[in-house]
Amino acid sequence: MKLILKIVLALLVTTALAGLFVFVRHTHHVKGGTQIYKKTKIAMDTAITITVVSERQEKAEKAIDVAFKKIDYYDHIFSFFSPDSEVSLINKNAGIKPVQVSNDTFELVKKTVEISELTEGAFDPTVGAFMVLWDFAKAVKPSDDELKKRIPLVNYKNIILNEANSSVMLKLKGMMLDFGGNAKGYAANKIAEVLKGEGITSGIVAIAGDIKTFGTKPNGSPWYIGVRNPRGTPSDLVGILKLKDLAVSTAGDYERFFIEGNHRYHHILVPQTGYPATEFQSVTIVNSEGFITDSLDNAVFVMGKVKGLEFIKKRNFKAFLIYSDNTTYITDNLKEEFERENSH
Repeated sequence: MKLILKIVLALLVTTALAGLFVFVRHTHHVKGGTQIYKKTKIAMDTAITITVVSERQEKAEKAIDVAFKKIDYYDHIFSFFSPDSEVSLINKNAGIKPVQVSNDTFELVKKTVEISELTEGAFDPTVGAFMVLWDFAKAVKPSDDELKKRIPLVNYKNIILNEANSSVMLKLKGMMLDFGGNAKGYAANKIAEVLKGEGITSGIVAIAGDIKTFGTKPNGSPWYIGVRNPRGTPSDLVGILKLKDLAVSTAGDYERFFIEGNHRYHHILVPQTGYPATEFQSVTIVNSEGFITDSLDNAVFVMGKVKGLEFIKKRNFKAFLIYSDNTTYITDNLKEEFERENSH
């Protein structure tokens, strides 16, 4: 494995992600020879960057190798597109029989059903039945009739879990699980624990727009995560988050979309209709757990301005919201960790 270690005074290294950016500042003068190491790889249908702080390159390389092997495992079992993934096997057997799955897949499904309950269906993993009708790369939009026919197939309450034999079944034929909305955040948290198990005490796991930080930079300062301007270029930021031992996820209408007429059609679908949610440009959630941030950024986006803000405030979640009219809102509990870009 070839790792690239850049040690340049006052250099700002920026890795572009889906909605979020990781900034790493480091200098020649680091106590005890500790350095920052990073590697990027394509997996889980996106770019994944692992950054670690270590006093030895060999230790960093080994930890990152172990972490990427675990990511490949998650990619294999959670994939919506791979025909032999555990998720695909569940989908193929919808309405037919239960499928026995690994502990990781069972945990992901179980925790996602709990999130669906918490959000009253705003996050629903069975949205896959709608998702396959859309093609955002080719600007393909399903008809009203096509979507209406699929509405009965999208309901998390029709997921049958059996903890005794770790099996999952979809009650109706044609139902489809799709964990594109939260598997990356789930994996980011798990990979951070893998790195800690390899003796890494500080780093970042960045899976597209889902990021888990742990520890600090070598100088003791927090990690800097930039939040993208939804209507700017990919490198335009609206602000920077300063995080330590926290995860962050952003859901945005600029990631996978097409414009037809004056309407933007994007991949964050309302589970009750199959159409894209319309009241936000982006939703950023900060929490200690990546699974929570990745699930709730989508859920709040679907809830809309009024219900979404009410949900956040009631449960004291940290959030930065950009509404469809370009106005913004930041929760009081995130203000100390958030610095607006226009102040730089």
